[in-house]
Amino acid sequence: MMKRKAEKQQAAAPVSAFAARKARLQQTQTVVAPEKPTNTESTTEPASKRPRRSLEEALPQSISEDHARRLTKRGTLKADKVSQKTFDNEPRDIRRKKPEETVVDDGGNQTSSDEQSEEEDMEENGDDVINAEAEDGYESPVDTTLTMEFPLSKIRLNKSNIVYNDEHTLCVRIREKMSIVLIGHYDLWVKRGVVSLMGAKLHPSPRTYRVYAPSTHSLPVIKCVSGVDGAAEVEFKSCRSGISRLRDLSPFYQRVWNSANTPADRLSLKTVEPTTKRTFSVLHTSADDPLKRHLRPLHLEKQWSAAIKTLSQRSGRLQVLVCGPKASGKSTFGRYLLNHLLSPAPQTESNYHNTDGVAFLDLDPGQPEFSPMGQVYLAHLRSPVFGPPFTHPSLDNDRDGNIVRAHHIGATSPKEDPDHYVLAATNLMEHYRSLLATYPQCPLIINYPGWIFGLGLEVATYLVRSLSLSDVVYMSEKGPMEVVEPLSQAAGTARTPLTILPSQPTEFVSRSSAQLRSMQMQSYFHMSQPKETNHPMWLERPVFKNRPFHVRYAGPHQGIHGIMVLGAQISPDLLAECLEGAIVGVVAVESPYALPLPPSSSSSDPQNETNPPTTNNNNPERPSDTDTDTDMSNNQPAPPTIPTLKAHTTPTKESLPYLSPTSKTGTSTPLHPDSSQTLGLALIRSINPTTQTISLSTPISSSRLAHSLSQGHALVLVRGLLDNPNWAVSEEYYAARAGERRVRREITTRNTENEDRDEEEAEAEGERKKRVLASLKERVSRARNVPFMTVIEDHGRRRQDEAKRERRALWKLRKKAGPDSESEVGY
Repeated sequence: MMKRKAEKQQAAAPVSAFAARKARLQQTQTVVAPEKPTNTESTTEPASKRPRRSLEEALPQSISEDHARRLTKRGTLKADKVSQKTFDNEPRDIRRKKPEETVVDDGGNQTSSDEQSEEEDMEENGDDVINAEAEDGYESPVDTTLTMEFPLSKIRLNKSNIVYNDEHTLCVRIREKMSIVLIGHYDLWVKRGVVSLMGAKLHPSPRTYRVYAPSTHSLPVIKCVSGVDGAAEVEFKSCRSGISRLRDLSPFYQRVWNSANTPADRLSLKTVEPTTKRTFSVLHTSADDPLKRHLRPLHLEKQWSAAIKTLSQRSGRLQVLVCGPKASGKSTFGRYLLNHLLSPAPQTESNYHNTDGVAFLDLDPGQPEFSPMGQVYLAHLRSPVFGPPFTHPSLDNDRDGNIVRAHHIGATSPKEDPDHYVLAATNLMEHYRSLLATYPQCPLIINYPGWIFGLGLEVATYLVRSLSLSDVVYMSEKGPMEVVEPLSQAAGTARTPLTILPSQPTEFVSRSSAQLRSMQMQSYFHMSQPKETNHPMWLERPVFKNRPFHVRYAGPHQGIHGIMVLGAQISPDLLAECLEGAIVGVVAVESPYALPLPPSSSSSDPQNETNPPTTNNNNPERPSDTDTDTDMSNNQPAPPTIPTLKAHTTPTKESLPYLSPTSKTGTSTPLHPDSSQTLGLALIRSINPTTQTISLSTPISSSRLAHSLSQGHALVLVRGLLDNPNWAVSEEYYAARAGERRVRREITTRNTENEDRDEEEAEAEGERKKRVLASLKERVSRARNVPFMTVIEDHGRRRQDEAKRERRALWKLRKKAGPDSESEVGY
């Protein structure tokens, strides 16, 4: 009896992330019976497993219901069944059984009453399912999740540590070595003392920092480093950026931000209305979350902290390449190092201030930090960044930073064209050296993708030997040796120190890689940067409802001078169909040497065979730097870009300027990075052959496009292998459903308030309600009848039960770190 009581008390207490992981491993060993004899433990990390294709296959067969009930009663296992999400690569019979995560709350938050109203909508209208993107790098949602109570904040709000508060603001006193965790988005102002946040040391100043803490990632921890009288004072203020309104356009943005008020919020909001909500909530443990999501704090390994401290001491001389297997924490490490470099370290606060910023060279086109997928770029940061990538999908702010140069890869993996990838990386490195002329103390962080095996390893070792780096960081202590040994040899040849750190992956996540890419792409097309503010804003209107840009692709006032399709050759007759509804890169061609020109007749002259000109492997006719200098000395300027580009295009039946493939393989050769750069992405809405115009939706400013044209650059649209914009097709449908739910809630509220009205007023109000609901249902009906989208209806009770379980679904992440794994396939 005493033993049973002690076990209950231990199960009720909060546990740390490391203790919970250990408990899960022990539970797996004791509960799940092994099907195969155990083999000798490998020195390499295990390869990935195939995604589970059904819920029946995912259930552990060896766990009986009685045994699981006993474990739940003792507090060792608390499990909720979950269901799968919908993917294109799954069987069709499974896709028809997936629920839709619908939008619920009008105020940006989701409560238990909202969930009930959503279920009522499902009973009346049926459950609608829209096919989503294929998964990438994640298994299917796990069948059970351990709902343990994780400690988040080390302080509990009370009268002694709340300095002041109102309906929008909360000022908290944090004692040294204590921490606080919030979920949502807010502006942070340090009034007294020094606090640490995601690697940055924030000192008292008039400046505020915008922090995004969604449930899709581990929550940032705000810790007091030093204070006045042993404490620091920090003010949190609600912000209206509009990013929470994206929940009305995509189910991926639902259940992301803070929901109903937590116990700590109710304590600090006693003096205001009970319905008041801030854009952030204070959490003491994960059990305080009203939605019961899988929330975890963002902590670093001690070896990571030591490595960041060592690297930051190099200050302006730092040029580090961060590489490692997939899902090993490369992006997190790079973000922490970036923030640490942009704020003075404690031991150098008296004599060092970073005024030159930090250069960030992102070579991961699958999961970029400051741009949408399919691009590699060089960014110059001048302010710390607090938030996941979909909260800063582009960078164009004089205070925070800007993109120096970018190149369109056209795919989420560099393996599609390794030669072009290496040329782009080399060109970006050259522009970093040019940046050093203006900012001599600007360090460099290079983020290399998880493409670290096979050909990707050859590219990584080439970059280590040729870029003159100061450090190389490899994010996995488990090897494998097939990767570590070549990296060590390349680092030794370049006399560059190699640091090997343990990986720190997140075991459970609520979004897959493909879903995070869709969220980032959707955020990119909805974000704007007003000149009067220092922070971005997001618009909740569907992309196809915004006014497009109409650009001429032929005629005297031509704006688009060429169209290129990467990958396999496309027939000119199918080019228009290939472009409509696709995402393309808008590339500015600075010189005709960027084009893959055919061999000139002069090159066949026998007199030139003895001393052939130096050429580039990507463009046979593009001269090297030596040849360019020779041409300049002979007063032979380069030909104009736009006329040269027109001479190499083939008009289609719609008069589209098609840059058809010229290579013998039938594939298009990308534009050379030395003579071209990417301005951004655009979504092609339609092509009008009559007016010879293309309708584009793009966040690229018209001033930037005009500036590029004024410099004589030619604009080329590049169609790559990026994911289809399914999110854009379904935006109007989700927006219509959200509007219908809002009106229904308003009608329900008015019915309660107008019970005392007479019969005539009630009858008139009822007729008006019917007309409003009829118009809303018609809008929903029109929104679902669009091309490229299938809405599957199911009115059964089973759909409602699966929708409940779907809200708590998690993705179990398995790191792929073996030579035979699929790490080269996706990011």
